[in-house]
Amino acid sequence: MQINIEIIGNTLVAKLFGELDHHCCDEVRAAVDREIERGRIKNLVFDLDGVSFMDSSGIGVIAGRYKKIKEFGGRTLIIRARPQVDRVLELSGIKKILECG
Repeated sequence: MQINIEIIGNTLVAKLFGELDHHCCDEVRAAVDREIERGRIKNLVFDLDGVSFMDSSGIGVIAGRYKKIKEFGGRTLIIRARPQVDRVLELSGIKKILECG
């Protein structure tokens, strides 16, 4: 898993590449949390264009970051999910609580 972090104003964009599964979730969680805890992030965008596979651990990472951002009154958005990843998002129900584009 490769993670590219970009901060645009008060929005953190996390571009992920590879498989978002139980093997790399701690790494993704730590990278995103580190930026959120610095206190200048209000909104979070997960760019999943480079993600070829995601399991329930990946859903957990996204849901946990959503809860953190929501506490600050911010928004979390998922963009560019590939069809196989979008299907996992749909089945998990996370698309009902998060904005997906």
